[in-house]
Amino acid sequence: MTGACLGRSGFNRKSALTTLTMVLAAEAADVDILWGLKSGTADLQHHRGITHSFVGVPFVAAAVLALVYLIHRLRQRKAGSAKARGKPPVRWGYLYLFALIAALSHLPLDYSTAYGIRLFEPFNYRWYTWDIVYIVDPIIWALLIAGLTLPALFRLINEEIGARSRGPQGRAGAITALVCLLLIWGFRDYQHRRAISAMESFMYRGATPQRVGAYPYMINPFRWHGVVETADFFETIPVNSLDPEIDDAGARLFYKPEETEVLNVAKATYFGRVYLDWAVFPYVQQQKLEGQTRGYFVDFQDLRYTYPESSGRTALGGYVLLDPDLHVLMQGMNTWTSPTPESLEHQPLRR
Repeated sequence: MTGACLGRSGFNRKSALTTLTMVLAAEAADVDILWGLKSGTADLQHHRGITHSFVGVPFVAAAVLALVYLIHRLRQRKAGSAKARGKPPVRWGYLYLFALIAALSHLPLDYSTAYGIRLFEPFNYRWYTWDIVYIVDPIIWALLIAGLTLPALFRLINEEIGARSRGPQGRAGAITALVCLLLIWGFRDYQHRRAISAMESFMYRGATPQRVGAYPYMINPFRWHGVVETADFFETIPVNSLDPEIDDAGARLFYKPEETEVLNVAKATYFGRVYLDWAVFPYVQQQKLEGQTRGYFVDFQDLRYTYPESSGRTALGGYVLLDPDLHVLMQGMNTWTSPTPESLEHQPLRR
């Protein structure tokens, strides 16, 4: 939708196929989700990597332009070489520039969420996050949809009253939607800073926080999921950015477990290395499996996603399953079919 708004904001007056190009380029970086066909761990390792970096953007734009060129050639063969009246010609230099702009727009959209993005891969593999927008934001969706659809409604009204319009339509609505998106980012960034400031000035069970993080909810811009790390424990706490004081009612405490050989083996697995590289507040705990089942179940979670309302499996968590000799039996991201300590209670483990 952002790519469509960009295309209609005035770029489509310079060349035909602009909106198509910008829609595809704005979304093309997510082609890396194909890593998920291999495994959830591979998806976590490579998603929002090179295709989401400043280095990858020119190549993403070039690939999109090649696809648009192919579509254009196929359409020409079907329709013949006649030019459509009232439409600008296809200008491929402009289209590549527009594809670059649209591909770049993908980066701040992903950066604004809590998941993270590797902006400088392959030179720097660090994850960057802004943490101001929930992964799905209905308000932003509604604004972008309105910016794309309301101009069409107004055009129908104009046609009913006999008014004529020239050139591509929808420019004002698209620009308005994009400006509103920037205003939402600015407002949420301000509230996020207020939440972080309040958390940093609070003592947690007598301990000074070493790190704090505040993560958004879907709609309410004043409500935040706070995460605090001290020397001995993590604590999650609800935060109201309108209140300069922290109310620890509803806080959840997570004591840091002692380092054991089981945890070290689990952290050294392929999944463990990938997960700990991505997680901001990793919390890893082990459980010994008794009875018919022998071994160890190691649970990985990132407290960014351990919202107080969540139940069952933690979103974007994972596990490593070890036998009594600490050989890896299973590992990966949590899914509906992933094992749990309860489901393994009466199942013997085999390598």
